[in-house]
This record gives sequence, C-alpha cells and structure tokens, in this order.
Amino acid sequence: MNDTVALYLDLMKRILTNYIYMDAPAGYGQPPEFDPHLRDNGMDWPSRAHTMIGMKRLDNIQMCAESILKENIPGDFVETGVWRGGASIFMRAILKAYAVADRSVYPADSFEGLPPPNAQLYPQDNGDQLHTVSYLAVPLETVKANFERYGLLDEQVRFLKGWFRDTLPSAPIDSIALLRLDGDMYESTMDALTHLYPRLSVGGYIIVDDYKAVPACKPAVDDYRQAHDITEEIIDIDWAGVYWRRQT
Repeated sequence: MNDTVALYLDLMKRILTNYIYMDAPAGYGQPPEFDPHLRDNGMDWPSRAHTMIGMKRLDNIQMCAESILKENIPGDFVETGVWRGGASIFMRAILKAYAVADRSVYPADSFEGLPPPNAQLYPQDNGDQLHTVSYLAVPLETVKANFERYGLLDEQVRFLKGWFRDTLPSAPIDSIALLRLDGDMYESTMDALTHLYPRLSVGGYIIVDDYKAVPACKPAVDDYRQAHDITEEIIDIDWAGVYWRRQT
C-alpha cells in the first residue's frame, strides 16, 4: 500500500466515524459528548457520523479487503444491514483506492429499520424491540446521498432493498469475497448466513458485527456453524464484532 492510498483510507475512516468534527452521540442513555474511546470501539450511537461501528471494525474491513485483493480471492463485497451506509461506503472506497473495477459492493437493507420479531419461527427474537427504534431506519435515498457525498455512488454499488428473506435468495451475486453481517436479530443473521454463506469463496472473510453485543445474534451464528460443520476459528475484533476466514 502506497502512502497516498494509506492516507486516503485513513481519512475516510476518520470522516465516516466523524472524528473530524467529533459529533455527540444521539438518543436516550447516550453520553453527553464525543468520547474517542467509545467511537474507536463502536460503543456509541453517533448523531451525524455515517457509521456506528467504530474505528476498530473499519480497520478490520480494511484488513480483510486488502488481503482479498492481494491474494485475488474471487467475489464481491456484501453487507447485510447498512444503517447510514458507512461500512459499505468504506468498502467501495477501498476498491476505488486500489483501482478495482471488476468487483461490486452490495449494500442490503430494508431501508425501513428492522422487522418485527417472528417469535413463532424464531423464538430467539421473542420480545425484540429494535423494530420500534426509528433511529435505525435510514431511507435508501439518504444512503445513496451519503455515497454521493464521497463521490462513490456508481455502477459498482448495487443496492438490495427489502427484507433479507425476500432479497437474499435471488440476489444476483455469483461469489462473495467479503461478507459483513449487521442484522442484529436471529432471523436476519440466519437469513444472511443461509442464503449468502454458500457463495463465500474459499479464502473469503465473514464479519459478524453483533456476535457479542446482541443476544440473539450469537446463537444464529453458532447454530448455522454447527449445522454445516464450520470449524474455522472465530476471531475477536473488539468487544462486539468477530470474523473468520473460510478455509473449506
């Protein structure tokens, strides 16, 4: 990585997390002012930043993506659950920085927030109230405008709008090199794994944003791994996120 690429990607991370203007967190129970430790670790809900995942999880995306490009692992970059678009914007920025024109970024989201829990099919989601949190519902037009602000809205960004159960089975993606899951719920996590993990290339990476943070997320991952004999080591990113690399 040359100095110009390194500087651009570092600046992107600082802007996406809003280290530049240090916006205060938003919402009930949030600290009253910007705290760099919280923003590094994705532990606050920013009022203006385009991502809430923090610097460490952005660093992880960069590490995985650069490994994929260096080793020429085939496939596109996919994120399920994009909020304001920050992590997907960063994926597109990495492709831009390395002049990669033969891969696409697929941001998948309802762009209407999270679905009400289907406790009959997914009892692990019983009582989940995330669908009532309007802060998590960001319209597609807003996310597209955020991509445009960075000059990164182009034909290599292909949005998948709708509930995962409806969009992911028929998503026009042949192979995936980087798969990032941020659906929070058991249902959303399981839908993404069921329909997308089989398309993850050997040598590709899967990132699970909420594995240690949302109670229903870890059981979905563990259940899927057990059912499909997935034994690759799960590696911690920070207090919440994990990843592994597909070996078989």
